[in-house]
Amino acid sequence: MDDTPGSDALDGGGLLFLTDEQLLKGSEAMFFAYRGFTADPDRILADSGYGRAHHRAIHFVGRTPGTTVNNLLAILGVTKQSLNRVLRSLIEDGLVESRVGTKDKRERHLFLTETGNALDRSLSDAQRARMRAAYSAAGPEAVQGFRKVLEAMMDPDMRRRFNRMREGENR
Repeated sequence: MDDTPGSDALDGGGLLFLTDEQLLKGSEAMFFAYRGFTADPDRILADSGYGRAHHRAIHFVGRTPGTTVNNLLAILGVTKQSLNRVLRSLIEDGLVESRVGTKDKRERHLFLTETGNALDRSLSDAQRARMRAAYSAAGPEAVQGFRKVLEAMMDPDMRRRFNRMREGENR
């Protein structure tokens, strides 16, 4: 088996026989890719004094209009105190609207405002442009494989939530 740089053995071509070193390189690549994936939104958010927690909240409220605070807590995996701090600033700044539930008055349902939708589009456009370029460079087979890897890395509960979101269930 050829172990020279660029060979299938080092770049993951022998998928069932990945070494710890190959897996470490994959982990490192994910860290650097994540930095690239978040760099453009970070720049956009910095102008408003927001960070990644705000971005994540805006993203999931935008993808699941009417989602409950409890559902958002489960998706983001943060503490109630942390989410409340983020939501409070987004609500005060007019980006998110909180409505009392019609069936259960204890529930709060979250929606992006027009301003929130505009920011969400700006953040998403930046990330889609980066992903589009990467997908185009990698090719369709790599895109399918990448998606499979991402889904396989999700915890089962998160994969179920992901699939429900993909199917249009938002609560």
